[in-house]
Amino acid sequence: MRDPRRLPFHLVNVFSIPDDPFSGNPLCVFDDGAAISESEMQALARQTNLSETTFILSPILVGATARVRIFTPTSEMPFAGHPTLGTAHVVRSLGRGTDEVVLELPAGLVRVAAHADRWTLETAHAPRTRVPEATSAALATMVGAPELGGPPLWVNTGVEQLVLPLRSVDDVKACKPSGALLGELAVRTEGDKRSAYVWAAGDDGVVLARYFFVQHGGVMEDPATGSACANLGGWMLATGARQPVDLRVDQGAFVGRPSRLQLQVRDGRVFVGGEVTDVGRGEMVLPATP
Repeated sequence: MRDPRRLPFHLVNVFSIPDDPFSGNPLCVFDDGAAISESEMQALARQTNLSETTFILSPILVGATARVRIFTPTSEMPFAGHPTLGTAHVVRSLGRGTDEVVLELPAGLVRVAAHADRWTLETAHAPRTRVPEATSAALATMVGAPELGGPPLWVNTGVEQLVLPLRSVDDVKACKPSGALLGELAVRTEGDKRSAYVWAAGDDGVVLARYFFVQHGGVMEDPATGSACANLGGWMLATGARQPVDLRVDQGAFVGRPSRLQLQVRDGRVFVGGEVTDVGRGEMVLPATP
């Protein structure tokens, strides 16, 4: 009888806040995805039940440090912010990269750089935008806000998401999204994900953001969404915001995982960064392959 496969993994918190070990968005990173089939990757992501789980593989494209596959509990993602930053951190800890790595994702090559444990990515490509078919009033009703505070846009800097500016931080705090309306009005062109990213800047210049999505028929909220933060940068480019942009974005307090992201936009390029904290490691045990 063949020995079972032992698959080492790391647990990290991404966009964490110093001195808070339970802040940020948790991520599970499997050190070596070469011996794991695609169906097993999906099953392992369901097992961890985190917003995303990643698998490190040898690169295919010239110039890449490592290839990465990203899975939610229900599907694979072409790009996501906190998995990209957290995986880069693990790649470096495994001795496969330095403070600068290039990750090969389905969305393209993503450059990630570190200063100590603070990691920053540059988006895979320039923003692509489209105007929603739904009216601003309908979209405001969808997220439970009185009205929008600016033009709604679908934005894609790696993965497409609906970016909705609200009038105030208080409106962001008071959001009560409708799962039915999200399912009807917030369906992106890639796959069938229903989601919306709401945000507003406070008097202190800090942005408060929340990201809602439909999963298993219910509305869920993400602790920290790096891809949506990047798309906020794309929204700012598309709407003519003055550059450079350098913003702190707070997210996650409403689900007990306060998170801190940094958004920068300069010379038409979008960067998202944050702290990555190691919280654990272990191994999954699976049956030996035939």
